[in-house]
Amino acid sequence: MATQRTMPSELLTPAEMAQADHLAGNGHGLMEAAGRAVARAILARFRPARVLVLAGPGLNGGDGYVAARHLESAGWDVAVAALAPPRGEAALAAASWRGPMREFSAAEAQRAGLVVDALYGAGLSRPLQGLAAEVLGAVAAPIVAVDIPSGVCGATGAVRGFAAQAVLSVTFFRRKPGHLLLPGRDLCGELLLADIGLPPGVLESIQPATFANTPGLWQLPRPNATSHKHSRGHVTIFSGTAMAGAALLAARAARRMGAGLVTLACTEPASAALHRQAEPGALVLEAPGMEALLRLILDDARRQVILLGPGMPPDATTRGAIRTLLGARRRLVLDAGALTACTGQPDALQGAAILTPHAVEFERLFGAVGEDRLAAARRAARQWGAVVLLKGADSVIAAPDGRAAINHNAPPWLATGGTGDVLAGVAAALLAQGMPAFEAACAAAWLQGDVAGRVGAGLIAEDLPGQLAQSGKSIDTQSH
Repeated sequence: MATQRTMPSELLTPAEMAQADHLAGNGHGLMEAAGRAVARAILARFRPARVLVLAGPGLNGGDGYVAARHLESAGWDVAVAALAPPRGEAALAAASWRGPMREFSAAEAQRAGLVVDALYGAGLSRPLQGLAAEVLGAVAAPIVAVDIPSGVCGATGAVRGFAAQAVLSVTFFRRKPGHLLLPGRDLCGELLLADIGLPPGVLESIQPATFANTPGLWQLPRPNATSHKHSRGHVTIFSGTAMAGAALLAARAARRMGAGLVTLACTEPASAALHRQAEPGALVLEAPGMEALLRLILDDARRQVILLGPGMPPDATTRGAIRTLLGARRRLVLDAGALTACTGQPDALQGAAILTPHAVEFERLFGAVGEDRLAAARRAARQWGAVVLLKGADSVIAAPDGRAAINHNAPPWLATGGTGDVLAGVAAALLAQGMPAFEAACAAAWLQGDVAGRVGAGLIAEDLPGQLAQSGKSIDTQSH
């Protein structure tokens, strides 16, 4: 079985997984392999206990009957409680179960030492409620989920009705988005991916467009013997006056991420003086007002990648700068104040390279995120022609062409001021070095999560830039 580190990056929606099953054929053989994989995972992790398999009427329940049979063959005390009579291929699996059947009740669930949740898989289309929710809610023992905890939507990670916390979830062939999106990710507990014999070639027919964000999706730019500071890209970062530190964080991250030149653009002397002192390796561009500053920037054709937003006021001046820069066909990374400046006028963002909203900023611009973060990010990316990095513990990166990735390595201590500025600086640096926008946004999200995991609790935004090289080095080590 694959570990988290070695799992394939493709994610299949429940509909795509059903298509993969259909293309592979041999449904009974797949069910046998799935149930056997669940049993093996249990045998490897738990001491013998009184096991109750809660079986639904469909394929997930069929997997449960098979798992019960294999656990009983290993000498465990196993019983099955059926929510409803099995149908289709599940009926064949149920017919091979010769062990005890128990009443599907809260009382039986409370007596178990280990419960296998084989009620419904990732494709549940209605809320889990009534007797099924009552019985799962009564379980006090560890729960092992077949595919995904019943009640968790495999496409969105949202809970429909009720879902119980699993200590282990065993899924098959490829993970679903709901395994990585919250709250589903947390409810799964430990996640194992089992090979049940589906040929990898079925992916060519399905052509999945959703991925787990891992270094396998992108390749960091690397300088060679002929590289020089101009060939490694030039990032220009606008600085606000009230929160000039935000631009400094972004600039430091961009430099650490390999940008050959970084310019901090200022409209007043105090910020310019601060930047010259605090970031001596960066260029500082100063002009008396936004109009004059824009003229200086646009006069230099090398300033192709612009980061606008960290510490910037969300006002008409910022919005006008966006319009001017987009009209000049500069590649924009827009964050924070630049996004808020376009509240009610999202058309002002049309054609930007990368947008990095958190949920509140996204809602101001594009409407409520809702329970389907993937669909919301994809819709915005498609409509406005930009890569959208919808930030969060389960960040979603969506491209206008429909591709999307879920970033799932971000620890909770990233929830501190300034980390978004660092993220935007990293994305801008990668874009300036020639990475496509989708890959640059994916890499920035992953690198930030990896660095935060290295630093640990107590992290502040200033800790992040200096650790970026170490994360990049670890990618090189893993790839060889």
